[in-house]
Amino acid sequence: MHSRNLRSGAACGTRRFTTVLLGPGPVWPLTPRPAAIILALVLAGLFASTIARATTSSGLTTTILAKSTFGEMDLNAHTLPADLWQARIQTMALSDLYVVDNKLASGGSTGWHSHPGPSLILVISGTVTNYLGDDPSCTPHVYTAGTGFVDAGGTSVHILRNQGSVQAETIAVQFLPKGAARRIEPDPGNCPF
Repeated sequence: MHSRNLRSGAACGTRRFTTVLLGPGPVWPLTPRPAAIILALVLAGLFASTIARATTSSGLTTTILAKSTFGEMDLNAHTLPADLWQARIQTMALSDLYVVDNKLASGGSTGWHSHPGPSLILVISGTVTNYLGDDPSCTPHVYTAGTGFVDAGGTSVHILRNQGSVQAETIAVQFLPKGAARRIEPDPGNCPF
């Protein structure tokens, strides 16, 4: 059962109560103390389930090669003629730009994660397989040395796995809001790992 509605009101003179509607059943008025206890238990359960579901990396070595702070950017670049290639980068406020070297041992993974901004991922050696957290079919996206892909960041949760027999290495160029945590570890995606 899920809580559909939570509302407060007055009952029995000046005493406050909270009404919790759980599904189509009856309405139970609660006094403030039991309502606070129930709310605390629900929040603790949600927090504990998030901790229990988070995944950690394995066989991953991360080295920050460079980090610089940039002011606002409004860049427009194109070839002549412009219809052959165009690029646009626009930011609001300060940004931290990282260059990150990730080495994944055979059988290793990054764990489910995201970043608060986009990353350009270059595969330097070996093969990495990217799985997206919102893909119900858990489709593998395989990238070999000399290829790359874009990690949109934000709510785009993913995991990189080295399912090959040799070490894989990637270089990530990340645009992040200044001072933001570089890595976010949300609930894992749909895949069984």
